[in-house]
Amino acid sequence: SIMAGAGSEEEMENWRKLARAVVNAGCDAIELNISCPHMDRKDMGAHIANDEEMIRSILGAVTGAVTVPIWVKVTPSGSKLVDAARAAYEAGAASISLCNTFPSLPLMDPETLKFEVEVDGYVTSGGLGGLAILHQALQRVSDVSRAFPDRAISGIGGIKGFREAFNFIVHGAGNLQVCTAAMEDKGSGGIGTNVIRELTSDLAAFMEQKGYSSIEDFRGIARERIV
Repeated sequence: SIMAGAGSEEEMENWRKLARAVVNAGCDAIELNISCPHMDRKDMGAHIANDEEMIRSILGAVTGAVTVPIWVKVTPSGSKLVDAARAAYEAGAASISLCNTFPSLPLMDPETLKFEVEVDGYVTSGGLGGLAILHQALQRVSDVSRAFPDRAISGIGGIKGFREAFNFIVHGAGNLQVCTAAMEDKGSGGIGTNVIRELTSDLAAFMEQKGYSSIEDFRGIARERIV
C-alpha cells in the first residue's frame, strides 16, 4: 500500500515514483491508500477520498507509470462512497479495498481523568479497526458490491476467523485482508501465520462440505437479500 499527496504535479510524480519502486521490488499489485484518517495535511489520506477528480488524477498518474493491477483503498467515513468507488473503477482501478479504519477517540477513565491513549494529556482522532468495525465494514462492502456486482472488492475490517471471512465473501468481496488479528496472533511474531492457516483450512473444509469448487460459487449471495 502506498500513499502520497495530491493537487500538484510534484505530488503526482511522487505517486509515480512510489509505484515504480514497489513494482521494481517485486510487487504484483499496488494498493493506493487515499483513506488514511491520520493525515494532518489536507491533500492526503481521507481528506481527498471523496474527491472524484483527484481519485481519477491519482489513478491516471499511477496507471501511466506501471502495468500491475491497481487497487484503491477508499474511506468508509464519507457519504459518497459509491461515487468514489465509481470514479476509481472508471479510472482503471482493478479493485476497491474496503474498508480503512474509522475516525475515533479513546475512552477517558472516570477516576484518573486520563485517556486510554494520550500524550501530555492530549489526544487526537485516530483510526479504529479490528472486530469493532466488522458490521460497518460489511455494510460498506455491501453498498459497493450491490452498486458494482461485477467488479472486484477486497474486504477488510474485523476478520479474525472463517465466520467473518465468510460474511465478507457473501457480501461480494473476492479477496480478504487481515491486520489486527494477525498482530494479535500469538506465536507468529505478529505476522499472522496461524490466522491464515486457520482461515484457509476452514474455508477449504466449508467448500468441501457444501460442494463448492470456488468462492465464486457463493460470493455475493447475500446481495439480493438486502432490502
